[in-house]
Amino acid sequence: MRDIETLVPSAGQADTVGLSEFDAGELARYVADPAHPWWRRRACARALAGRVPERYAAELIARVRDPDDVAEVRIALLGILADRAAELLPWLEHEDRRHERSYAMPEAILEARGRFGDRSAAPELVTLAASPWPHRRAAGEAALDALVTRHGAGSILADIGVVRPEDRAFHVRTRHRAGADVTDALADRDHGVAYLAQSLLSDPVRLRGCLAEAPTRDAALWAAYALHRLTGDAAQTRAVYETLGRPRVEVDGLDEELRGAIVHEYASRCERQSDPRWRVEALCTEPPVRPDQDEQLRRVMAALTAAGMAPRTPVPCGEHHHQGGGTYHVIECGESELCVSTLGPFVTGDATDVTARSALESAGFRWIDGATGAIRVTGLCVYYFGAREPLGVDTLLFYWQD
Repeated sequence: MRDIETLVPSAGQADTVGLSEFDAGELARYVADPAHPWWRRRACARALAGRVPERYAAELIARVRDPDDVAEVRIALLGILADRAAELLPWLEHEDRRHERSYAMPEAILEARGRFGDRSAAPELVTLAASPWPHRRAAGEAALDALVTRHGAGSILADIGVVRPEDRAFHVRTRHRAGADVTDALADRDHGVAYLAQSLLSDPVRLRGCLAEAPTRDAALWAAYALHRLTGDAAQTRAVYETLGRPRVEVDGLDEELRGAIVHEYASRCERQSDPRWRVEALCTEPPVRPDQDEQLRRVMAALTAAGMAPRTPVPCGEHHHQGGGTYHVIECGESELCVSTLGPFVTGDATDVTARSALESAGFRWIDGATGAIRVTGLCVYYFGAREPLGVDTLLFYWQD
């Protein structure tokens, strides 16, 4: 007969079917004993969903309340103790919970409060639901849905208000779920709220009408962007762009060569807080011709070699950093490192690499110096190591993410 150790032989490997058929009392006893490996206990806790033995409920609740127990186990238990609001809600609502620092516990506690019907958690859940991290956003939305189911949408909307952008985003999502038209939110002053609204719209006819009635330029841009998403009609999008006067975000020092390379690399995957002018510009302008990377690297190597340098074989930035990837190759030359962008004829390196710079500029490449690299591309928010803010030219041309 199989036991828990064989059903969960190692971390990340669990026979979920076997666990779901295993004796619930045995699973509960195992979870309640913190001496067992946490990853086995978590798997056992998840397998108790819908079948928590009453005689072990108090012990499992004690594990949730124990700040010294492993957060992953506590979170799993919170997920399966959905019918224990009377015992858990006072603990969840206590001020001490605000001092929880275990990974993911604050979010789990907040989500549980929502599932248990605690309306006072609504403002914080709205913030969680607006998180750029998908797992946090999903937790916040699920808990808010539970609150709406229990108390009604009108009550929760009244609790939230419309002051913060995340409050208005919740209103947009709730109205949309109720079948209401949310095109008015395309004019929201917060780009994230307007982005959400356009992502929910699915009626091209209504959007065309919105174009004619748009109260602001940004609302028209969002409508055009949503229409393009739905129809793929590039001519229609360009017509709107021309009618609006080809609006774009002007950035001091950002010339057309740099601009074209950056907008066509990042506007299609920028963050929701980005200015809609970048998005529509990318749809309505011709992308630059990307260099043949092999040929470009061959030319770089030839120029450096002709200059008397001894460049080593180029490697992709991900290989250079031993993980991830990005938009450049690295070439080591003695004690120096040169970066060659995949987005265009752009190279950079240490400011003291005068020989390398001269050789590469003579070969037709553009050296990105400190002043040019420091230009911040405003309004274009790009994910970079957890942040979602506008970046400098150097980071965008020579981008690496693990």
